[in-house]
Amino acid sequence: MKTKQAPLHSGFGAQTTAREVIGRQRLDGAIAVVTGGYVGVGLETTRALSGAGATVIVPARTLDKARAALADVDRVEVDSLDLSDPRSIDAFAARFAASGRPVHILVNNAGIMAAPLTRDARGFESQLATNHLGHFQLTARLWPALRKASGARVVSLSSRGHVRSAVDFDDPHFERRPYDKWLAYGQSKTANALFAVALDARGEAAGVRAFSVHPGAIVTDLMRSMSEEERRAAVEAARAVLKNAEQGAATSLWCATSRQLEGMGGVYCEDVDIAESAPADSPELRGVRPWASDPQLAERLWTKSEEWTGVTLLA
Repeated sequence: MKTKQAPLHSGFGAQTTAREVIGRQRLDGAIAVVTGGYVGVGLETTRALSGAGATVIVPARTLDKARAALADVDRVEVDSLDLSDPRSIDAFAARFAASGRPVHILVNNAGIMAAPLTRDARGFESQLATNHLGHFQLTARLWPALRKASGARVVSLSSRGHVRSAVDFDDPHFERRPYDKWLAYGQSKTANALFAVALDARGEAAGVRAFSVHPGAIVTDLMRSMSEEERRAAVEAARAVLKNAEQGAATSLWCATSRQLEGMGGVYCEDVDIAESAPADSPELRGVRPWASDPQLAERLWTKSEEWTGVTLLA
């Protein structure tokens, strides 16, 4: 049964931190995987999960950078993963599967934003390929371990940027239309939200629940593809609602661990609560737009993602 896309009035808010969400909750014995868990919001997510007792596997493209950032964090394992390379994803998942461990928490946190037009080896536009398809394949490859956990949660980082674009099923990889880095980013973030809807529908019977998250406006390494002028303009526009990285990690932690969400899933969350459903023409910054929460669009994207990657969920 699909969870209603409406706030629970959780008691938390935009300024809540990851540690405040965790509180005294213990996660001893839990295994978490956090992509990009060594920088920005991802690093704070790793810190909070580890601080509560979980073992955290951090797949990283740059191993030295990840190891240096996580040197003072307990119970962390760093492994190699490039989300733009299907072979790297399969290799990481195979190494994890060989350990025989379950995955209790998967946080699909890594991503790129506003990148210039580049394509992966398959010819797929890089933002959709990395932000959505890489995590789609990773989740599918980890599916047996998620099922083994008997109550896993999958958290995918979307963004308020989803308001910029629905998924363009006619030309998702900008083969005919002019490339716009912000439309491409918005499309990839819509895909992240739709992924959670479709994954939750498939996982509920096995106890695997899925959520998408807008972490908030945060100055992080995600802005690395932007020019200095673009960064200054973005910070100025969001100054009133800017969060620090620990506040940005709070909604991910809430979706991954909160008992308030037991029996729920398939919803888009922000500011440590389920977000409101906003109409397509809403001028408000808050809420999730219809094209990022529609189950039919989610199923359509799931089918296309299987075609693009050649990957399906394994029993």
